[in-house]
Amino acid sequence: MKKVVVHPERCLGCMQCMIACATAHSKTENLFTAVCEKPLPKPRVHVGAGFYGQGFPNRCRHCDPAPCMFACLPGAIFRDKESGTVIINQDRCINCASCAMACPFGVIRYYEDTFAPPGKAVAVKCDNCLKRQAKGLIPACAEACKSGALTFEELSDAMKRKSEETARSVSAEADRRHPLCRGER
Repeated sequence: MKKVVVHPERCLGCMQCMIACATAHSKTENLFTAVCEKPLPKPRVHVGAGFYGQGFPNRCRHCDPAPCMFACLPGAIFRDKESGTVIINQDRCINCASCAMACPFGVIRYYEDTFAPPGKAVAVKCDNCLKRQAKGLIPACAEACKSGALTFEELSDAMKRKSEETARSVSAEADRRHPLCRGER
């Protein structure tokens, strides 16, 4: 099953993922008209500053098991059986913030949302763009990310590629440091 994979070392901090996400979760799904909507659509992915000031795209990892789901007092958070996506039923959300406190990645935000009951601030987080995926599209954040910091792929493929990249870089560093590889005796 494909997932959005975060590659923080590739993030440039351009925030295009945030704009695409907010647009995808607007009523019109069009950037030019979404900026006039009430409430203003907000992203479900957030780019923050990493340890050395570089960009870090932070989004829901749809944990299994999901701490937010267990912490949700009214049972508003559930896992979609087909996709494995952790979803919030905004009609059931009571804005208690238990889920946000339990989330190890700090990705749950509270605000008025386009698809929530009017005038009610609710818990909002990534839904893996299930609506877009139903149309054969990939999640908006991954589509907008041109640096490859967010990719939509099989997790096993991403892990294999990362292992190979790490092995190559470690081998190259070992070759660089070894005296025989530098022509020394």
